Amino acid sequence: MISEEQFQKELDLIISNAVREDVGDGDHSSLACIPASATGKAKLLVKDEGIIAGVEFAKLVFGYIDPKLKMEVLIEDGNPVKYGDVVFYVEGSSQSILKAERLVLNAMQRMSAIATKTRDFVSLLDGTDTKILDTRKTTPGIRALEKWAVKIGGGENHRFALYDMVMLKDNHIDFAGGITKAIQKTQKYLKDKGKDLKIIVEARDMDEVDEILQSDGVHRILLDNFDYEQTREAVKRIGAKCQTESSGGINEETIRAYAECGVDYISSGALTHSVYNMDLSLKAV
Repeated sequence: MISEEQFQKELDLIISNAVREDVGDGDHSSLACIPASATGKAKLLVKDEGIIAGVEFAKLVFGYIDPKLKMEVLIEDGNPVKYGDVVFYVEGSSQSILKAERLVLNAMQRMSAIATKTRDFVSLLDGTDTKILDTRKTTPGIRALEKWAVKIGGGENHRFALYDMVMLKDNHIDFAGGITKAIQKTQKYLKDKGKDLKIIVEARDMDEVDEILQSDGVHRILLDNFDYEQTREAVKRIGAKCQTESSGGINEETIRAYAECGVDYISSGALTHSVYNMDLSLKAV
């Protein structure tokens, strides 16, 4: 996984690029009709229900736009919210509040939706030892926000990107000439490059599970599109040799049954690619 320092750099890039994209050479709507000396106060109003996420990110955005802006937080990240709740107040330069408004709302609406969906999935796993993972199926440019939201919702982050973990999937295996060759080549590459990265290998059937188990040094086996019976058998064969992960079209109706097969993790791209933004607004008070 990436370091906290690297994660913070990702957030800084997201903010600077979003402000560049949205503000350009100036917020001319505000500059035209609001004096630079004007001050005001606004509230983040919830018009939906779910899990709020992005409050800490909003602090970063307001601080980037104008360090003099002051926030009063009433509801912290990860807490349930309902229609009519006020999450925070922000006070200071009216121009600065308006400049930050859309970025804060865009981020918090999406982050809250992801946190809410993740919390729903986590609740379906209650009583099992299985954890829910996100994937790299994220919106280009804001992966850090979406993975942060998964954590806020109670889920776990899979690899952040291509550089912090090795995942040998079907195409890697086929291009490399088979599972064993792919693993051997990967281990040699990591040794030659002096890299300490965990290796996950995808299995498409039980024969591939058996072949993966013949190699040492595999951190986790990804059971892709296995049915329940195959998953239970795979978990039994793998035992404690390495971790297990189920993936492939798993949804709210099937996730509990897969967890009960005994896998360590279930990964779902739906946490980040299939959500409806929470309805939030920033209103002057």
